[in-house]
Amino acid sequence: MKVLVVLFSCLVAFGNCTVYFKDTFEDGDAWSERWVQSTKRSDYGEFKISAGNFYGDAEKDKGIQTSQNGKFYARTAKFEEVFNNEGKSLVIQFSVKHEQKIDCGGGYVKVFPNDLVPTEMEGESKYNIMFGPDICGPGTKKVHVIFNYKDKNLLIKRDITCKDDEFTHLYTLIVRPDNTYVVKIDDKEAQSGSLEEDWDFLPAKKINDPEAKKPEDWVDNAKMDDPEDAKPEDWDKPEYIPDPDAEKPEDWDDETDGEWEPPSIPNPEYKGTWKPRQIDNPDYKGEWVHPQIDNPEYVPDENLYRYVDSAYIGFDLWQVKSGTIFDNVLVTDDEDLAQQFAEETFSVTKDAEKKMKEKQDEEERKAREEADKQRKAEEEEEEDEEDLEEGEEDEDDADLDEDDASDDESQRDEL
Repeated sequence: MKVLVVLFSCLVAFGNCTVYFKDTFEDGDAWSERWVQSTKRSDYGEFKISAGNFYGDAEKDKGIQTSQNGKFYARTAKFEEVFNNEGKSLVIQFSVKHEQKIDCGGGYVKVFPNDLVPTEMEGESKYNIMFGPDICGPGTKKVHVIFNYKDKNLLIKRDITCKDDEFTHLYTLIVRPDNTYVVKIDDKEAQSGSLEEDWDFLPAKKINDPEAKKPEDWVDNAKMDDPEDAKPEDWDKPEYIPDPDAEKPEDWDDETDGEWEPPSIPNPEYKGTWKPRQIDNPDYKGEWVHPQIDNPEYVPDENLYRYVDSAYIGFDLWQVKSGTIFDNVLVTDDEDLAQQFAEETFSVTKDAEKKMKEKQDEEERKAREEADKQRKAEEEEEEDEEDLEEGEEDEDDADLDEDDASDDESQRDEL
């Protein structure tokens, strides 16, 4: 019923569009029935429902959270119908919250074809698209956009840096039927361009002419030695000379120490290796450019964007430190609908989430200050007690000394 309402409202508000998948994880534990656990291995990590330790809305911000460190995670959910995006845009959108300040782990989704067996899903399972953030140490903080084309997974050739803080961020991929794409982060464009230019879907349109060769008499040196320049007669000087100020040690014995030689020092008159000055080469023809020809292996493909059998979305992840929350997963053919969904979800709660975190941080700061204050007071109290005990011991020692002195005086009187 929920899906029918979504489809009807989509039809009314946006015309002929389709929501193929949408999950806000607001129905308790029912999510686990939609998202099928792979049984390909027995030690997958478990997701749990959570809004995290800080959020904008305790219910709306609930998503599925990785809960075990050092684990693979593998779950998939089926679309309402198979998505053939021929002639349509394909939009994948979801939010990621690395609340644990992730050090190494994935935060991406995969869209799988209709022949996937959910319980058999694993890292080697064929997918159509992989999209989302991936972080591992300071060197890897990127957004993956990978397309499967003729059974090869093609990585984007442009860098897209992902967010690496602990707040919720929204990732959106739009693939259009004109073979262009847009990647958004937090509802703002992070990258866009042409599928053919930014991935190696096709061979190069042009290649170097294999028959062309640089002429043997081609001169590509812009400068040359001046033939009229000559090395000065006094140029050649040794790089090091004996130190004129050095003196033979008085205790030097030529018979036992050998013949004495003064140490060497840099020669102030040394000018280095002489090189003739450079002049413009009158025979210079410029840098030789290899002629190009049309690549006979290049065949245009107007359907680079097209996937006729998308039917599942899933998480196939490894995380060293768990705690990532995924929410508001959407697959549709309508960019405006995705935009509105972003405004109704991410845009509504993101500021409140930050305010709650700032409040928590302030409370924790005050608690730390109070704890430090209490600790210092206890340490000072312990020091005072130790000083008091030492003072009492000193007084006891003084009394003993007085008693000893009195005994000595009494003994002298008796004598």
